[in-house]
Amino acid sequence: MNLRKLWALLLLLCVILGGCGGVESPAPVTTEGEIITTQAPTEELVTQAPTEAPIIDGTQYPVPPDTIPIVPDTTKPAENPVMGGLRVYFIDVGQADAALVLCGSEAMLIDGGNADDSNLMYAFLKNNGIKHLDYVVATHAHEDHVGGLSGALSYASAETVLCPVTAYDSKSFNNFVKTVQRQGASITVPHKGQTFSLGDATCTVLAVNTSADTNNSSIVLRVVYGATSFLFTGDAEYETEQAIIGSGAPLGSTVLKVGHHGSSTSSGYQFIWNVMPQYAVISCGKNNSYGHPHDEVVSRLQDAGATILRTDLQGDIFFTSNGQTVTYRVSRNDVSTPEPTDPPAVVPNDTQPPEAAGTNYVLNTNSLKFHYPSCGSAQKISTQNRKDYFGSRESLIADGYSPCGACKP
Repeated sequence: MNLRKLWALLLLLCVILGGCGGVESPAPVTTEGEIITTQAPTEELVTQAPTEAPIIDGTQYPVPPDTIPIVPDTTKPAENPVMGGLRVYFIDVGQADAALVLCGSEAMLIDGGNADDSNLMYAFLKNNGIKHLDYVVATHAHEDHVGGLSGALSYASAETVLCPVTAYDSKSFNNFVKTVQRQGASITVPHKGQTFSLGDATCTVLAVNTSADTNNSSIVLRVVYGATSFLFTGDAEYETEQAIIGSGAPLGSTVLKVGHHGSSTSSGYQFIWNVMPQYAVISCGKNNSYGHPHDEVVSRLQDAGATILRTDLQGDIFFTSNGQTVTYRVSRNDVSTPEPTDPPAVVPNDTQPPEAAGTNYVLNTNSLKFHYPSCGSAQKISTQNRKDYFGSRESLIADGYSPCGACKP
């Protein structure tokens, strides 16, 4: 074998051995002798900004409804910021109610304002990093309490949803129910005396569905943290207040969320003196058509020595409890007196019954009509559907009642 063939054979052998891993290929070098390292490019991580969930009730969707993502899986609740002590935020939603209660990393939303407040509720939770609500309490079915909950639940997941009813004939309530169902949750009707924990705080249901009247169906909830307590009354009126007093349940509270936006149909003397609040929060809209809060309620609270705070004057009101004392701050302090609402003009009517000057009415809870007691139709109402009422005409209309066409109350 000549030298050329031998050399070719050796080269072929090196190629074969190198392909099998027996011979390490030399690292490529530059002209200066520097080793060149080549690394396969890693796949770039693409993070797509999530599409924000919609504000459902009365608000335009930001994306077509069939492309809206579902809120986070409630079986794996998102982490909320850990809060020291107990924090309670009374949110200014005008002539409506909304409050957020935080203890540790747990959160409870009590009511959500009107449907028009959906954007506000969505933004409030987002701006405060509240991604999960351990409890959502819709105190009762009226729109000024449940309307904005659809917006809140379009941002935050919900674990337990409490409400006196599971069905109510209104668009805002139906939207609320649909939003709850989209999360795979359902509405639970609590029972009187039921207790549950929120962080280190204890919550007790003092009343629910006291009567068929929607306001008096309100969930009344007392939250106790150490030696301090907060009482949330929804729109509960005298009937519910008297039932709670009669039950013997503890009522004394550091902070009272005044019932029914300060209406004279709530906050009776006996109830206030049982609660004896250090602070009384009234959630109402500036220059609202109902004249809330009514002067007699303000007077009763002042007589009890309570410091009165109002969302129409102070905006958002924030309380903090360390378990021994409570402090607060407000988002604004409008000390000006709201312009008084002009009372409705009284039209002379010689045929007007004598009760027209008073506030006594007879209600038909089936037809949702209200009458003067002397009205012939009032005398025909069956016992099970009849209810005697003392309060304002405006409150009855707000509750869905309409005046009788015969006696025209």
